[in-house]
This record gives sequence, C-alpha cells and structure tokens, in this order.
Amino acid sequence: MAKKGKLKSALTSQQSRLKNNAKAKAQEALHVESRRNQKQSGSASTSGSNKNKKTGNNATSRISGNKSLPTPLSEKGKGKRRSTVPFQETDRILLIGEGNFSFARALILHSSLRHLPAVNLTATAYDSEEECFEKYPEAREIVQGLKERGVEVLFNVDATALEKCKALKGRRWNRVAWNFPHAGKGITDQDRNILSNQLLLLGFLRSVSQFLVQGPIPKVHTKRKRKKTDDDMDSDNEVAESDHDELEGDYVSDEEMGTMSKDVPTNNGTRGTVLITLRNVAPYTEWDVPKLAKNPPPPQTVSAKPNPRYIQLRSFAFYRSDWEGYEHRMTKGEKHGAHGKGTGTTGQGGEDRTWEFCLKDPE
Repeated sequence: MAKKGKLKSALTSQQSRLKNNAKAKAQEALHVESRRNQKQSGSASTSGSNKNKKTGNNATSRISGNKSLPTPLSEKGKGKRRSTVPFQETDRILLIGEGNFSFARALILHSSLRHLPAVNLTATAYDSEEECFEKYPEAREIVQGLKERGVEVLFNVDATALEKCKALKGRRWNRVAWNFPHAGKGITDQDRNILSNQLLLLGFLRSVSQFLVQGPIPKVHTKRKRKKTDDDMDSDNEVAESDHDELEGDYVSDEEMGTMSKDVPTNNGTRGTVLITLRNVAPYTEWDVPKLAKNPPPPQTVSAKPNPRYIQLRSFAFYRSDWEGYEHRMTKGEKHGAHGKGTGTTGQGGEDRTWEFCLKDPE
C-alpha cells in the first residue's frame, strides 16, 4: 500500500507540473498570437486609409488570401486526410481490452490486410466470456466468426498482468494495440479519475514490455525538412526539450506529411511496438500518455524494478470509419452507456489519436 501511495503521489506531482506547464504554454501562445496580429495589422495598414477606401472589397480579399499568413493548425492538411494502417500482413498482432471484438473483426477483414493469417491475430478481453456476452450481446456472434476464421480469442486477460495469462507466456508480438483504454471505475473526482487511468497505463506498459519482439529500433520514415516559421522559432526551446525522447530523424506527424503514401514500421527483425489510441481531448489528454511512456515515475522502493522507458515513434489520427464494422463500446457495457447504447459522450469533439512506442535501450 505504501508503494502504491508513493506512486500516486508521484503522479499527482506530475499532474501539478503539467497544469503549470499548460498555463505557461497558454501564455506563450497568447504572446505569439499578439505578435502575429501586430505584424498583420502593420502590413494591412501600410496602404493608408485612402487606398483602402479606393480598393474596397478587393483589399479585404487580398489580405484574407495572403499566402504568407500562417495557416491555423486546424486548417493544416485540410482536404488531405491520410489514413494510417499501422499493421503489416506479416505481423503477429495482440489486441488488448477488446469490448465486443468488433475491432478484431474489422482488422482481419481490412482490405490492406487480406493476406494476414488469422492465426497471427490474438484478441483479448478483460471480462470473462460470460460477462462479455452479457455486456455486449453482439459479441457472441462476432467471437464465433473470429474463431471460425482461426483467430485466437482469450478472455480474463488483465492488461496490467499479461504474464499471468498462461496462453500468452513465452510469446512475443510485433504489434500490441490497445484502443481507448479506461479503468472504468466511474470516479467522479477528475484528479482521482486521471490517476486511476494513469496507474492502469503504467501497469500495462510495464507488463507488455515482456511480450514485444526484440531487435533494432524500427524505422518509420525519413523526416522532411521545412522552412521554419516565427511560431517554430518561438517553440524551439520546447521542441529541444522533448526531441531526445523521440526517434530522432525518423518521425514526422501526419499533419506535416499530408498525402504521403502509407508507411508502417518494418518488422524485419525489428523490435515490437505498442499502439495506444485515445480521444485527443480533455480529460484524456491529461493522462499524458507520451510522458508516461517516455519518462515514467521512478520506482518508489529499492526492491522495485524500474518502469521501462519507451521511444515515441510517431502519432497519427485514428479514423474509426477506416475500420468497417468497428463499434467503440464503453468499459461498463451497453446498459451503462449514453441512451443505452454503451457509446458514451465523454470527450466529444476533437479527434481520436494513436501513439506508437517501442522500448528504449537500457541506459
């Protein structure tokens, strides 16, 4: 209990630091925006008031269409949606925390994975088989179909104690994916809720490290160089602080890549990766998955093993519509969901996002 209390204390301190950092970043963003507005205002006023009256709507049109103006983040890549399938047909894939197993079904039927052997896919659920079918009635038919195809389906698998599952012992996977993890404790206090889910993710990252294929760090793709903007210059210090935790020279977000061709980390002898998908809005952003993976709290006792450290390979938008028939379900099941459908309403808006990590070499 003392160990758990110390870990919670460490995570609480981390939350406090995150909130302070968020405030500082918000102030810096306001400063940058103010500078930007001043520049735009100065540029727009150089023509003089008389010229503005003469040109009328044409002047307004030129300003709004000025290519030199920075593009808002929300506009980047607009019309250039890029779907990412982070699996290969040669992968051995382990799915954690399946609800009604609809993602497992969507994966095995995906057009780009049509040659993936069904025996290469292992789909697991935390619930017992009976509990699963009671929570998600549609799961019975889905599971039956998966088994008929040759997919391995396992129940009673705790993501924080994978080593206790006899069927998983001694095995390793190229990809281990957990979509929308949640402790499901229904804690109304926001800080306690965040702590509960951070502890869940820390336990998973610690346990799954034993089940990843070993090898060199996978290479996703080469980073594209682009001209720096004023905003980039203002954020250099922030980037410099985090770059050493990522795969230097091999990572670029999908917003920068636009419509580049599909890329997946090669599994030709490279180490396995972990994929965690969450809503990229509050309160889920406060769980700070990248921080937990790359810089977890230190062990609180001398006898405790250190939490493994990971390298963030990339993050990308997760589009549920890319996975035909996939239906996200709440941890508590259908009867507890919004309007009885188990889909929930927390964290609406924004996007779903996947973070991909591989183990960092011991120091």
